[in-house]
Amino acid sequence: MVIMKLGSKPDIFVLEGLTWRCMTELESDVVVEVGDVSFYLHKFPLLSRSGVLQRLISEYHPASDGGMCTLQLDDIPGGAKAFELAARFCYDVKIELNALNVVCLRCAAEYLGMTDEYAEGNLIAQAESFLADVLANWKDCVRALETCEGVLPTAEDLHIVPRCITALASKACASDAAAWSTHGAKNAASLDRDALWNGIGSGDTPRAAASAMDWWYEDVSLLSLPMFKRLIQAMEAKSMRAESIAGAIMFYAGRLLPGLKRSASFSNASFADYVGGAGSRSATPRSATASLSGTSEGDQRYFLEEIVALVPTKKGVTSTKFLLGLLRTAMLLHASPLCRENLERRIGAQLEDASLDDLLVPNLGYTVETLYDIDCVQRILDYFMSSMDGLGTGYTSPALAEEGSQLGLPQAATPPAVAPIAMVAKLMDGYLAEVAPDTNLKLPKFQALAAVVPDYARTVDDGIYRAMDIYLKSHPWLSESEREQLCRLMNCQKLSLEACTHAAQNERLPLRVVVQVLFFEQLRLRTSIAGWFFVSDNAAATDGAHPHHPSNAGAIVPKGSAVVDSGMAGQDDAVAMTCTPEGKGGEAITDVRARVSELEKECVTMKQEIRRLGKPRRSWSILTRKCGFGAKVQQAQPAMSGK
Repeated sequence: MVIMKLGSKPDIFVLEGLTWRCMTELESDVVVEVGDVSFYLHKFPLLSRSGVLQRLISEYHPASDGGMCTLQLDDIPGGAKAFELAARFCYDVKIELNALNVVCLRCAAEYLGMTDEYAEGNLIAQAESFLADVLANWKDCVRALETCEGVLPTAEDLHIVPRCITALASKACASDAAAWSTHGAKNAASLDRDALWNGIGSGDTPRAAASAMDWWYEDVSLLSLPMFKRLIQAMEAKSMRAESIAGAIMFYAGRLLPGLKRSASFSNASFADYVGGAGSRSATPRSATASLSGTSEGDQRYFLEEIVALVPTKKGVTSTKFLLGLLRTAMLLHASPLCRENLERRIGAQLEDASLDDLLVPNLGYTVETLYDIDCVQRILDYFMSSMDGLGTGYTSPALAEEGSQLGLPQAATPPAVAPIAMVAKLMDGYLAEVAPDTNLKLPKFQALAAVVPDYARTVDDGIYRAMDIYLKSHPWLSESEREQLCRLMNCQKLSLEACTHAAQNERLPLRVVVQVLFFEQLRLRTSIAGWFFVSDNAAATDGAHPHHPSNAGAIVPKGSAVVDSGMAGQDDAVAMTCTPEGKGGEAITDVRARVSELEKECVTMKQEIRRLGKPRRSWSILTRKCGFGAKVQQAQPAMSGK
């Protein structure tokens, strides 16, 4: 901290209770009262430095009893502390200026009219000279801006606040630009992506890059909301990166709203404890605004809405975790509908970055029907789907992909494996599984939420099947028609083998759905068997003019074990390998027989399951005929036995 020493005489001021006395040989002839504090001083030192005191003393008319001259200075900026320093300066007593008192002293000097007109090197000139040094130092400038709160609007009139904000914004922007050029866009993007909402980076983030870009977050978090808001606006005007601004806002809100943390209690703590409780940072703040626990709910609501308005609108620069934390707090504080809608839209625009734990927003409405706020998530999901419309979605529907392939477009036009809509589909399947056990969750609401995500977004329907199964288990009173209606959300063709096995034995599913699962599983088995065989009728055409063994024509061999034409000398060996049980071909055919035997056993099990569910035998016959499974097995077995 920079300091400036003024004066040369030793201290002659003594405090007695609320009274300051100047201990000199001369008796005091003037009393200056500032609030409850009285200063017994002498006229001459004051007259020689202050134009205001000179005027007040000259205009003073003593009472009839001839009492001492008494002046009232209740409205002096900085109060008694600032006047004490000004009085010491008038007596040329040693004082020390620093970042914590220079603003108050500068405002008091202006109020007292301590210009060079009355004495060269007066207090105004000295304070201005030192203030320039304070503005050149980051830490001191922050401290000076904090003290401006107590001397408004004088500090505004003297342009101290704008000068401090401009100095801080310039330094932060210059540092951010230097860090960006030093560490590069790649490291900076990694930093912004991995940083948590409370400013603590993950282990993968280079600490050097983090320190270079967020070193000023904690300092500015000590400012009051009006000062912080003006500072952020000044940084935006100087074109600071949105990622850095968002990081500062997240740190600031996380310090003053500890309730943003997911672990905060919504039911076992009072409102004041929730907003300003143990979740706050351990560092003791210098500013009185560092905790909102003592403020009213209306003030807290105003603070939250101002923070939401400050958050940059650019997609991806603000963590989705932080936005969801703001949304939970907004619901707790009953913030304005506009504020909540703003947050829901921003969350929806980057929903693919959300985690399931953060998406479980408790229902904090006046009428609590369900444990979690399903309607809120429904709106967020609708906003996400709206943002997916048009260009830049990161996903191409199967119809468009097929059309593009027919037109000869490159494969790069196909959707990436982790498209945003696919990530959201997986997220929503997990969310549905979490909310499904709630017995108060109505079927239409569950269906509406599940139906928002299109079918093509899910490569596998195991997630939605699991959520449906949990819902059916928690709502056993659903009718058969309602269960069938719920199961329409699932595409049986997209179930994995494990899910199909579970569904075939699931007594909670309607019989029609179980039959559909078995039907598509039969088709899958048929395709699996067909893939094991191929007829090498084109072997002669492939071999050309080279003679080959007649028994090789029409042979059925395992897929992938084709005969290799390595010349006349190796051809007989290759045929022997294919047709002789001792060769690799014989081993492969043995494996095929074992596989067919396993499939037959699975078919028998499925038949028994159908009978147990009460389906007539005729249905199974129709089902197998449609699949063509039985015919395929009968054709495959003679072929293998003949070989």
